[in-house]
Amino acid sequence: MPHFTVVPVQDNSPSNYDSLEGINWVDYRDTGQGGYPGHGDTVSSDGHGNHKEDSPFLSTSDSASKRNDYYDKNLALFEEELDIRPKVSSLLSRLVSYTNVTQGAKEHEEAESADASRRQVPKSPNMGTLMGVYLPCLQNIFGVILFLRLTWIVGTAGVVQSFLIVLMCCSCTMLTAISMSAIATNGVVPAGGAYFMISRSLGPEFGGAVGLCFYLGTTFAAAMYILGAIEIFLKYLIPQAAIFHPADIHAGSGAMLNNMRVYGTICLSLMAVVVFVGVKYVNKFASLFLACVIISIVSIYAGAVKSIFLPPEFPICMLGNRTLVRDLFDVCGKTVVVGNDTIPSQLWKNFCSSENSSSAHCDEYFLHNNITEIQGIPGLASGIIKENLWGDYMEKGQILEKGSLPSVDVHGSMETFGFYVSADIATSFTLLVGIFFPSATGIMAGSNRSGDLRDAQKSIPIGTILAITTTSLVCILFAVGSTDIIFGDAVSKNLVVGTLSWPSPWVIVIGSFFSTVGAGLQSLTGAPRLLQAIAKDNIILFLRVFGHGKANGEPTWALLLTGLIAELGILIASLDMVAPILSMFFLMCYLFVNLACAVQTLLRTPNWRPRFRYYHWALSFLGMSMCLALMFISSWYYAIVAMGIAGMIYKYIEYQGAEKEWGDGIRGLSLSAARYALLRLEAGPPHTKNWRPQLLVLLKLDEDLHVKYPRMLTFASQLKAGKGLTIVGSVIQGNFLECYGETQASEQAIKSMMEIERVKGFCQVVVASKVREGIAHLIQSCGLGGMKHNTVVMGWPYGWRQSEDPRAWKSFINTVRCTTAAHLALMVPKNVSFYPSNHERFSDGYIDVWWIVHDGGMLMLLPFLLKQHKVWRKCKMRIFTVAQMDDNSIQMKKDLATFLYQLRLEAEVEVVEMHDSDISAYTYERTLMMEQRSQMLKQMRLSSAERDREAQLVKDRHSLIRMGSLYSDEEEETIEVLPEKNQMTWTSEKIEAERRNRSNAPENFRELISIKPDQSNVRRMHTAVKLNEVIVNRSHDARLVLLNMPGPPRNPEGDENYMEFLEVLTEGLERVLLVRGGGREVITIYS
Repeated sequence: MPHFTVVPVQDNSPSNYDSLEGINWVDYRDTGQGGYPGHGDTVSSDGHGNHKEDSPFLSTSDSASKRNDYYDKNLALFEEELDIRPKVSSLLSRLVSYTNVTQGAKEHEEAESADASRRQVPKSPNMGTLMGVYLPCLQNIFGVILFLRLTWIVGTAGVVQSFLIVLMCCSCTMLTAISMSAIATNGVVPAGGAYFMISRSLGPEFGGAVGLCFYLGTTFAAAMYILGAIEIFLKYLIPQAAIFHPADIHAGSGAMLNNMRVYGTICLSLMAVVVFVGVKYVNKFASLFLACVIISIVSIYAGAVKSIFLPPEFPICMLGNRTLVRDLFDVCGKTVVVGNDTIPSQLWKNFCSSENSSSAHCDEYFLHNNITEIQGIPGLASGIIKENLWGDYMEKGQILEKGSLPSVDVHGSMETFGFYVSADIATSFTLLVGIFFPSATGIMAGSNRSGDLRDAQKSIPIGTILAITTTSLVCILFAVGSTDIIFGDAVSKNLVVGTLSWPSPWVIVIGSFFSTVGAGLQSLTGAPRLLQAIAKDNIILFLRVFGHGKANGEPTWALLLTGLIAELGILIASLDMVAPILSMFFLMCYLFVNLACAVQTLLRTPNWRPRFRYYHWALSFLGMSMCLALMFISSWYYAIVAMGIAGMIYKYIEYQGAEKEWGDGIRGLSLSAARYALLRLEAGPPHTKNWRPQLLVLLKLDEDLHVKYPRMLTFASQLKAGKGLTIVGSVIQGNFLECYGETQASEQAIKSMMEIERVKGFCQVVVASKVREGIAHLIQSCGLGGMKHNTVVMGWPYGWRQSEDPRAWKSFINTVRCTTAAHLALMVPKNVSFYPSNHERFSDGYIDVWWIVHDGGMLMLLPFLLKQHKVWRKCKMRIFTVAQMDDNSIQMKKDLATFLYQLRLEAEVEVVEMHDSDISAYTYERTLMMEQRSQMLKQMRLSSAERDREAQLVKDRHSLIRMGSLYSDEEEETIEVLPEKNQMTWTSEKIEAERRNRSNAPENFRELISIKPDQSNVRRMHTAVKLNEVIVNRSHDARLVLLNMPGPPRNPEGDENYMEFLEVLTEGLERVLLVRGGGREVITIYS
């Protein structure tokens, strides 16, 4: 068995992720510049299927072992190409063990450690749904908004509108998660999250624009988390740490904002240093921060349940119906009894000019209203929910009042305004939506960790949707549970949610602080890597510098830019102002995730095969509409700014890729759009995900210029699920000036048949002096720009055995060599007359794939495309592969099942063991008969004189025939005959020579009987016989059998034997499709 070594090829595709599309022998990579190497840059060929350069992905390490494998009797038919088309067992063993994990925090830790020089064996991904997706999503979704703002949102908007806000935001993220699950399960998604998925689904323009929006959102999220942590620190943990103090009661908010800026800048600097110096600390403390979140949530719910029976002490001091700031007094009353004396309280001193109650000049509102103390959390049993059903929105500076309390409505002094609780900002339903939405973000955490998951295609949908369901229920129940709170977000310097919690408010204060710090560190860790991935794609030129970093790959420059942008958010200093900005960028990202899923679903490209089935384009459009609506509901001007930024980035990337020119009028616009699209396609071969069979169907016409085998067109129409180009071509032998009329008639006949068979495509008929040359012209010149064929479909030369004229099969083999030299795939439907029409329906049966060698994956893709057609829809797919003596057939079956699972293909898997056996007498007999027939035909053409005379007769007989069949062409070796006939002069010497030749002929024929078959032919015949025996045994009742087509021999002298091998290989099968790959991967496990 050859020892193939897997050598990952550098991928410059977006996010710079290695791609298993590199498992091709022609290395067409998805580069950021859009430049693909040409055919000649990578692999050269001599036209006989002999590639002159080995694969960049599969290299041989032991030439002796390779030679031994080449002479394996069971695969002798494929031995000349095993260096470029490896055995399936070899491919699967390397493919399953191949890892494609992007360098992350763990790899950075190893690079930073002292023993980084010692190369460790990479561990296989082993994270499950719980640890890999569910819990990380919980940690990212639960955050500062839940702890600091949700109770305020409920108190401001009321129960009904708060429920609506939570429901809208959570529904938006749930629909986005459904779309994301479809995209994420449409192949392996390396780390990169939304950027990777969108750029691969909608192209680099959308990917770059949304990727930068996602980056900015993650960066502003870091600022928001830092501001939340500083607010908790200064308000509830250590208020004495404030640097700036208000000069008077009216300047409190300004001093607080300055404190937030100073401490926020310090905190941001410390976090950036931690991320720069030791990413491992962020990774190690992630579990601790997650534990803080979970403990805090449990504590809140425990307190909510406890408050039903025993409400916590949460006093609120009211003057009339106005709420007083608790920090400015100690006793809720106008006077205080000290011993036997009644003295004015601190409140009296605040509202009156003198402590003497008789002569003091007091505030009018203070004099005419009583001071009362009410319970801030009366409990659910108190019926407070009815009062909190509807919202009470306020303008900036408006005093917070409780309408149910009695009060005397008199104007108070403006000097006492600072003693009341007032609104910091003007509130509205739209503002609250923008503030709350960041609490619903974080759903991409699972897709970002796909490289670490044991089964990403299973874990991402389940974990993400369960996490969103959990957090949505928590938020909804939390909103309902906090309706027993009257109002306010802080009392006695304790969080409202902290006061509600059990057993102590410090559980929430400390837990929320550490959870926000951890979320900020995670954002500062992820955002620079996202920017580095975008920069390495080279789609935005001025970002190139941010693709570089430390020797271990740490994105140093990207971290610096992230810190500077986050500092802008810190300088805003208001959590309520930063949250809507964050919402815009995340909503923009989610909008395009939904758009990507909707577009892929409607286009139905061959690569769109998500394992997640519970998606629909209507759901994706609904999610996209909700994202757009939430953007404008939150802040229409922020939405316009965010869309403007994304639009400018889109146009910049588009301008870098190509310059668009417009024509005049509607038709000119259409022509310009078509021209522009063709110029874009001209950049190079499509990415593996966009590969689809672009067919060139070679048809044979009869003497009346009618299509001889209409089933060829039927078969092409049944591949229409490939969404590819179809060109139908044929060749007329003769002179173009004389045959132009026949050309037009032929095109009309073909177009009529195409319409009958419902083939949408183009027709091209060429005139050539030789049919062989005409076919070569079609292969070379069909198509325009990037819209060129990549697959040739031609019929089998029936009756070649019975014909003494070798031109039929020689033209066939020449076409095989032409397709190989042009790096085109080839399909040969054998017994095409037995193929089903478009009106037939198979109610059951199998499409069997016999995967002998790997040549690009067409054998996998074609049954999938056929099953999309109503004729083959109910057929099941079976894949057979061959195991040799030294192969582990059980492991091969597991590896093949894993490979098909990653390809999102449903098929039964069977591994057929072919034991080494002695070559049978039947094989010797078939080989001997083949060689004797070939030698006999050569002997029959020995006499040059007879050959000359026969050539002259043939020329005379066919001089009037100008149209030749597709697979009939004069031999290249035919000797040109002079216009005048040969004049034979019979001398005695010539008569004697002719007599000797005739007397020697029987001796030559007698020698044929004693011929010993060539051992190379015996081995090839052995392969054909053995494989045919196995295939007929397993697939005799299959509706269709797909089989690797062996390449033609290097030596043209063995062409006739090659035809015999193909006949033996396919004997006894009703419908056979011989498939030969074109030199690149056509199906991928990636999204």
